[in-house]
Amino acid sequence: MHLAVLLWGFTGVLGRAISLSAPVLVWYRMLFTAVFMAGILTYRKQWVPVTRKDMWRLATVGCLMGLHWVAFYGAIKYANASIALICLSTSSVFTSLLDPLVNKGKHVLAEFALGVLALAGVFIIYQFQQFYALGILFGVIAALLSAVFTVLNKRIAHSYPARTMVFYEMTTGWVLITLLMPLQFMYDPKTVALPQEWDWLWMVVLALCCTVWAQSLAINALKQLSSFTLALSVNLEPVYGIILAFIFYAENQQLHSGFFLGMGLIMLSVLLQMIRLLRPASPGYIEDKGGID
Repeated sequence: MHLAVLLWGFTGVLGRAISLSAPVLVWYRMLFTAVFMAGILTYRKQWVPVTRKDMWRLATVGCLMGLHWVAFYGAIKYANASIALICLSTSSVFTSLLDPLVNKGKHVLAEFALGVLALAGVFIIYQFQQFYALGILFGVIAALLSAVFTVLNKRIAHSYPARTMVFYEMTTGWVLITLLMPLQFMYDPKTVALPQEWDWLWMVVLALCCTVWAQSLAINALKQLSSFTLALSVNLEPVYGIILAFIFYAENQQLHSGFFLGMGLIMLSVLLQMIRLLRPASPGYIEDKGGID
């Protein structure tokens, strides 16, 4: 599971290494992932029929996931990987706030308090890193979108194998990005459409290793792990990603001390929320979780 989370953490580093704009990068990532996943499903003869109603649900999640990735890589392009990842880590808190609305549960005052704590961390980062304001905004949008599609995915997660869901989500997300791509070229006519030099390699690594392989590792790990180990491991993704960004790009030299204060508040809110959800008596008790980032 830690290897899967480490691979997910590399998405930030690779996102910065790839020279393509965020929408073009996501277009290739979703295309490559869908193709690789289709190959695996065909080779293993694991195709499963999906009802029309559920297909619409998967399509909705796939479209939200595509927009989430555009916002996430936009945060990297307009700020850096560290800021994008720490903003993204607030998604677990947003998820706890949105889940009762979608699944008709009850909100808990503690969840609002943790949400305020996480947003306070983001605000502190913004105050000390205002020249990254647009990147921070994209990071928060990515976190919100992640929370929404996570909650929606939860309602269908037990109906189909993970690989089947990933294939249809990647395919529908790719179709949406394709339809929106003309807007990118209208906004920036100089947008480069083809990967340059090392971009091809990094795109394949991003799709094959950080998406397909990482997802397979996570699926296998789910069969053996306790809820606590799983939740703790997933929440380490931004930590791994930030450490990797420090190693490969020395981003710690680009960040003000306020970033680390804000990061501390956000990680505290995530930790407290994780402890709450792991209590068996809690309404939001986590039985299992699967995801893709």
